[in-house]
Amino acid sequence: MPRAIVCLLDSVGIGGAPDAASYGDEGSNTVGHIAEWAAAGKADREGLRTGPLHVPNMDAMGLGAAIKLSTGTLPPNLSDTPKGGRFGVGREVSRGKDTPSGHWEIAGVPVPFEWGYFPQTEPTFPPDLIAEFLKRTGLPGILGDKHASGTTVIAELGEEHIRTGMPICYTSIDSVFQIAAHESHFGLDRLYEICKIAFELTEPLKIGRVIARPFIGETAETFKRTGNRRDFAIAPPEPTLLDRNAAAGNQVFAIGKISDIYAGSGVTHKLKGTGIPQLFDCTLEALEMAGDRAFIMTNFVDFDSEYGHRRDVPGYAAALELFDARLPEIIAAMRHDDLLILTADHGNDPTWPGTDHTREQVPILVFSPALLPAEIGIRPTFADIGESIAAWLGLAPGRHGKSFL
Repeated sequence: MPRAIVCLLDSVGIGGAPDAASYGDEGSNTVGHIAEWAAAGKADREGLRTGPLHVPNMDAMGLGAAIKLSTGTLPPNLSDTPKGGRFGVGREVSRGKDTPSGHWEIAGVPVPFEWGYFPQTEPTFPPDLIAEFLKRTGLPGILGDKHASGTTVIAELGEEHIRTGMPICYTSIDSVFQIAAHESHFGLDRLYEICKIAFELTEPLKIGRVIARPFIGETAETFKRTGNRRDFAIAPPEPTLLDRNAAAGNQVFAIGKISDIYAGSGVTHKLKGTGIPQLFDCTLEALEMAGDRAFIMTNFVDFDSEYGHRRDVPGYAAALELFDARLPEIIAAMRHDDLLILTADHGNDPTWPGTDHTREQVPILVFSPALLPAEIGIRPTFADIGESIAAWLGLAPGRHGKSFL
């Protein structure tokens, strides 16, 4: 009996969407620009890796061909002739370029409303929101109160946070309210508690997520975020693929931050990991446990959080190569009628100005020993991914999208 696995390579976009200009992202191309940068020899000078981008396994599934279909240009050291599987391009219909929109739409539910966002001012949060937050939490105040990169703002304010006990609150161009606090000096459970309060206050504003960002270390030079991140997210407005498969009595494995993104709805098994190797191990563990008609979904967040937002081109290239090198392990663990899909939720071009996501199309790379190779074209909605998985698992069609299988 069939099973389905989605490896969601967070932010691995393949070229600006048709409406990218309205987001200031026309010309962005996460994988394409990384490949060009590597081929130009610039990565060599960083001392992290050398030579052109080397991702032969994803390329065999159609990565290069998908980028050419998306942009009209084939990046260096990639091929436009896949060796197996089906390939295509996903185009998002939900507005914005944030994590919940992409994930929900992939699971068959495009976002039907506008997210709330905080202005790019300093301070950025409404005074009445912060006043109520401090009243309900008993905190003496907050630090930050601005748009910021998480690692940068922790380095800037972490020592003051330890000294004063005030959490670091910040946002980005996405619909988020983020709270960073030290795991031991402030306390992990306490951080989760104040994030829950913040979520109750921001949910009416249609802020998509409140994110707990715990860190360790004692100085600006040694601060490091940990894997105990937790997202408090608005629930999808209708049943997703996860809900539909769980309702049919089947297993749903949520790996990484997947459970948080879907507010735990439809999840029967939750596995956590930090970094690409651990997330890969968790995916293989889920495959060992998964029964017939199980659905496994893993978010590989490091592409986005560690390399995209930090504009770390060689780090992003090395992460793509690491993922690619381990990809055969998943394929080897698959049954004859299992389905594997590699895709993404948005872009985060590390060569692009700023530190935020980029509005891009995404690859849809599909493999099963039971499938013949084919091009599936440019899909008009990410929801086609969810409907294809639903058809593969024998579920009734949903309201959005069409199967490409």
